Amino acid sequence: MDDNIQINNVAIGQRMREERCKLGLSQEELAEIIGLSNYYIGQLERGERQMSLPTLVKISKCLHVSLDYLVLGNNLCAVGSVKESSDIYISSSNKDTELENLLKKCSPEELELFKKLMKTVLPYI
Repeated sequence: MDDNIQINNVAIGQRMREERCKLGLSQEELAEIIGLSNYYIGQLERGERQMSLPTLVKISKCLHVSLDYLVLGNNLCAVGSVKESSDIYISSSNKDTELENLLKKCSPEELELFKKLMKTVLPYI
């Protein structure tokens, strides 16, 4: 084990920003979800501040990534991945699932609303 591990706040911030953007969350939305200011989120994403362990855990959970990935960039697994934590996982071999059938009935506006709703709810799950 390497005892001289250096914490790179800029790299952590970049990974944090990338994952936040993948979820379609603004800095303001992420800040609201985890109870921080959007100014502080901006500082973290620019690597200007080092966050506490509890804050790091909250961000990791909200962005659905492992602490190892967020801190060191090791992409071992995602936290709370769909396969592990959901009864509605859609198998590629079974395309006639209940969820897909419901989504097929939605208008484009309803699908957009559903997408926004899911982006808001997922970090809390």
